[in-house]
Amino acid sequence: MFLQPKKIKYKKLRKGTLPKLEYKSVYLNFGIFGLKAAESGTITAKQIEAARQAINRKLNRKGKIWIRIYPNYPITKKPIEVRMGKGKGSVNYWAAKIGGGTMLFEICGVSKDKAVSAFNSGSAKLPIKTVILE
Repeated sequence: MFLQPKKIKYKKLRKGTLPKLEYKSVYLNFGIFGLKAAESGTITAKQIEAARQAINRKLNRKGKIWIRIYPNYPITKKPIEVRMGKGKGSVNYWAAKIGGGTMLFEICGVSKDKAVSAFNSGSAKLPIKTVILE
């Protein structure tokens, strides 16, 4: 199952705006190498899981991976061929709103070339531009 919150205060949220830049989670806190967002956007839980699996495959399950983002934002959708009105649709999937500069993944315990190739394959699964830090 994909990442999603166990309990939330409100079932549906308004769209809101994307954060332009992030100032808090911009540094490496756990690992030696990191994958950082170069632009803002929304990343779904499926995309986070796909990137995590791609990174794990390249690392051959060695080293330690930290996921620094969490999809806590519900995205709603109305069913196909439903007329306008009649309220907001039900929750379809969960996403994370990402500001530019946010640290997405961190790795330690592997060599530099292995970490770079793992992050390159993981970033291909994400809808935003990313930068690899060391």
